[in-house]
Amino acid sequence: MPNATLDGLSFYYERAGSGPPLLFISGTGGDLRVQPNVFASPLAKAFDLLAYDQRGLGRTGKPEGPYTMAQYADDAAALMADQGWDDALVVGVSFGGMVAQELVLRHPRRVRRLVLACTSPGGAGGASFPFHEIEHLKGEERARHLMPISDTRRDAAWQKANPEDYERFVQLAAADPYAGEPGRAEGAWNQLEARSHHDTWDRLPQIDCPVLIAAGRYDGIALPATQERMAARIPGAELRWFEGGHLFMIQDRAAYPAIIAFLTA
Repeated sequence: MPNATLDGLSFYYERAGSGPPLLFISGTGGDLRVQPNVFASPLAKAFDLLAYDQRGLGRTGKPEGPYTMAQYADDAAALMADQGWDDALVVGVSFGGMVAQELVLRHPRRVRRLVLACTSPGGAGGASFPFHEIEHLKGEERARHLMPISDTRRDAAWQKANPEDYERFVQLAAADPYAGEPGRAEGAWNQLEARSHHDTWDRLPQIDCPVLIAAGRYDGIALPATQERMAARIPGAELRWFEGGHLFMIQDRAAYPAIIAFLTA
């Protein structure tokens, strides 16, 4: 397994493809063992793609908390350095977009162009859905609670009209084959705790690389109004809307081509 030891902590990563270097930073609970992952996406065909399990998750080490958003950003920068990258294109999705904001603010020379997908700045700009407040919900109960939030079109009326699709989506969202692993619950909670303190709002005007904010029209986790505020706060940022909810990148076939076009402009 490819591992990098960064400041004494072992990080699991994968790297594939050819082209410009692209660092992909995953969302809440991200684990590269869960398939399909980003290496099954069009990004792997267009870039030298690097992705990793963040601290506390997957096959990366799970040190005691608390963790901070600054640590997550510094982890990303350290992994880039380990791979011999002075800088790279960066895509951050959901929680990964929060990390990417900290990365570009703390290590601005590391980021060539930045895609912030279905994410939020926190603070006065608006936070994403507070996952730390529903950590007591597990499995199907959690999946059913989040269904109409992740995609606001999937409300009670939709669920009643589409019972088979609804149950299929619930089962997919509820599945967690690694739930019983030692340290998994603790690492996941440490990530949620760090996420709850995310706030880059006052610093967003400092970002000076090209930025694409990619958002789903029906996202109840990273709210549309928050995307508009964030786009107005980052100098020169472009905001693109896609037909989907929090998972618009797999719901709208136009999403990946638009992201690739921005990154390779």
